[in-house]
Amino acid sequence: MPLDHLLTSLSALPGSEPRDAYLRFLNTAGDAALYRNGGPEHVTGSCFVFSPGFDRVLLCFHGKGQFWVQFGGHVESADASVADAAQREAREESGIGDLVLLSPAIMDLDRHDLHAGFSCAAHWDVGFAAVVAPSVVTSVSDESEDVRWFPINELPAQVPPSFRARLEKVRHAAMALTGAH
Repeated sequence: MPLDHLLTSLSALPGSEPRDAYLRFLNTAGDAALYRNGGPEHVTGSCFVFSPGFDRVLLCFHGKGQFWVQFGGHVESADASVADAAQREAREESGIGDLVLLSPAIMDLDRHDLHAGFSCAAHWDVGFAAVVAPSVVTSVSDESEDVRWFPINELPAQVPPSFRARLEKVRHAAMALTGAH
């Protein structure tokens, strides 16, 4: 059950205000919190895709949001977990069919309000990470306008306000997981 899996994964994280807020939201909303038709605020899964040297990140230009961001989207009924949803979304949005998460461990929590271009009021995003070679062939999905590699230190101007700090946190967690320095 995706909700039980997510609650267990969140509970394993060190205590923090974001983690505690997610736990309160999930315990209040229940299973409905996982699906877009469950209410105006719900969980999404996302995936930060890095190069093997962790010096580049693969981003998509989100059509509705009009910004560069990691891959991600809504949990679907066929997804066994939010991690599975994040992996599926990253595969669909990047065109990399064999993309695999580094770990089912949660690496990022980001609740963000959405503007009028979205049918949802807020996403409670749960982030994961993957590593692929920059030479891999990518494609642009219907939800994006572009997919492109960026050097970590040369991100485009059009990223969400907290994106750079979140990216760096996920990058360090992913590097620690793989033993990269």
